Amino acid sequence: MQFGETIRQLRLELGLTQQEIAEQTSVSVSYISKVENEKLHFGDYPSEKFIHRLADVLKADEDHLLLLADKVPAAMRMRIRQRPELFRRIAMMDNQALDALELAMRSSKKQANR
Repeated sequence: MQFGETIRQLRLELGLTQQEIAEQTSVSVSYISKVENEKLHFGDYPSEKFIHRLADVLKADEDHLLLLADKVPAAMRMRIRQRPELFRRIAMMDNQALDALELAMRSSKKQANR
């Protein structure tokens, strides 16, 4: 699902209008409409600050919205910068290897929580 579609879906699930979202995020209704309809030009694309406000208003996961908007959340960006070679290797893994890595991480997390 695209960023705009997700914003529309979250807004509708909360029963909010575009006007209400616009007022709560300090932007115009036309901007909210452009966001939802993926009609933004490159310079108009949502800032991280706006996405943060949207996440608050829509009770959504900010990191998820940032990733949908092709922005890397700050905590992830920091870790990537600390270990770029590791993230390059992860990015090159096929689905089977990623599934195995995810399973190992879940198992490790469960053991740490005991």
